[in-house]
Amino acid sequence: MSENNLKSRNQTHPAEAEDPLGSPEEVITPNIPSGVDRRTFLMRSALIGATAVITGHPVSAQERANRSVGTPPKPALSPDLNVVKQQKGPVLTVIDEFYKVGPGPSSSHTIGPMRITYDFYQRCTKLPAAQLSKATALKVHLYGSLSATGKGHGTERAALAGLIGKEPATVDPAFLDSLRENPEQSFPVKLGDKTLTVTLKDIVYDAAKGDFPHPNTMRAVLLAGDTVLYELEYYSVGGGFIEWKGYTPPKKNPPKYPYASMKELRQHAERNNLSIPQVILANEVVVSGRSEDEVYAFIDKITSAMVNTIKAGLAVQEDVLPGPIKLHSKAATVYKRAMDDSNQSDRGIGVLSAYALAASEENGRGHLVITAPTCGSAGVMPSLVYGLGEGARKLPQDKIRQGMLAAAAIGYLCKHNATLSAAEGGCQAEIGVASAMAAALIAAAYDANPRVIENAAESALEHHLGMTCDPVAGYVQVPCIERCAFGAVKAWTAWAIASNEIESRHRIDLDATVAAMAQTAKEMNSKYKETSEAGLAVSVTLC
Repeated sequence: MSENNLKSRNQTHPAEAEDPLGSPEEVITPNIPSGVDRRTFLMRSALIGATAVITGHPVSAQERANRSVGTPPKPALSPDLNVVKQQKGPVLTVIDEFYKVGPGPSSSHTIGPMRITYDFYQRCTKLPAAQLSKATALKVHLYGSLSATGKGHGTERAALAGLIGKEPATVDPAFLDSLRENPEQSFPVKLGDKTLTVTLKDIVYDAAKGDFPHPNTMRAVLLAGDTVLYELEYYSVGGGFIEWKGYTPPKKNPPKYPYASMKELRQHAERNNLSIPQVILANEVVVSGRSEDEVYAFIDKITSAMVNTIKAGLAVQEDVLPGPIKLHSKAATVYKRAMDDSNQSDRGIGVLSAYALAASEENGRGHLVITAPTCGSAGVMPSLVYGLGEGARKLPQDKIRQGMLAAAAIGYLCKHNATLSAAEGGCQAEIGVASAMAAALIAAAYDANPRVIENAAESALEHHLGMTCDPVAGYVQVPCIERCAFGAVKAWTAWAIASNEIESRHRIDLDATVAAMAQTAKEMNSKYKETSEAGLAVSVTLC
């Protein structure tokens, strides 16, 4: 897509004549559009009309009819994106794609853009010498949500780091901090025999509104003066996953137990007398070509990183997180006071919350965290990993491994059938999915059967439906940090209910709840999708 096509488009909204409820005949028997369920239409119409009378806010007859049809708006995502196409087949995501280590505070606004610019840097190093000899500059343009809230996420710093050849999993957070403290720095980038100089000014915050293939769109350009030598359009599609225009996913082996829904996954387990983690492990081995030991080694690496983020966060006694909010960290204080609580149950909730706050505050500092499934939700899963392991319950590592596999299954399904991106689905796609994953982790770690794992995950996700993404000042701090603590506690509550109820009587299945999340994401106003244009982002006044 050219730069002109990425620019925002002016949109007009024709005025509509006010007609409080329409004529009496329309109120009693509105015209029912063809192809619409009559009963549903009449019920919705009556409710909308009654609400208009009660609230005193007039609704035109046409608007009432439109709202009664209940047709969801046009999806924001391009059908050409692989993240959309892959929803038609079985789940093929594997664990080392899903759990990623990188700098906070956002998987889609920090890790994704850094992976994108690092990819572009690598591509540029492989261009013909004759082409590189003409190069004079490297530029990166940020669009959509990346432009709207990227400053609060430090997107420009992450993008610059990737552009000069630094990888997300190994970058020193102190380097990113130095860019914030000294934004005038310049860096040499060697491309063949040519050395270019790049600065933060080469990361351009472009149009925030427009017809983009994805809300998180980027365009990286290698220039010779004003002439484009090479360019590529990229998309940060959530959870640190990236795509680009013309992207073709890597070839993978077909899974041993193909599934695209929780029902299919559970049936594989029940028919083969396997646990959910065993089914996922078998697929990991076949799809990725790795051995079981290699899969477990990767899980151990990730859980170790999770534990380290909590310990690092708890070690900070008192500081102020970066940005204009001037938010004081509180994980260490909450932990100390919780440990002094004489009531055991209150102590448990307080300590679990402190663990989640600790990891989430590390994310707010821009330090290394783990996408589980995103950076914004980086406190939820680690809090349970630490709480079930060395932080409290002392479960053996193998139980934690089983939990991590079950949690990945839930994350895979949410990614496959809905989204992990707050820019696409709001915070339900981040904290909600993380809480569902954590509930599954607990259940699997305690050897729960497939139905109980599903019930726990479903309950946790269900009670995050509709949660908006409204970061104050665009920073992943308020309400994000505390939401991680609430997500962790909700995960434990979901497990407590699922493990004590009569499992066959659980009324709602996970597939229905994931579908509800996807539908809610489509219908959610874009102001509530990581744009800082509504909710707490506008109701909170910073002094």
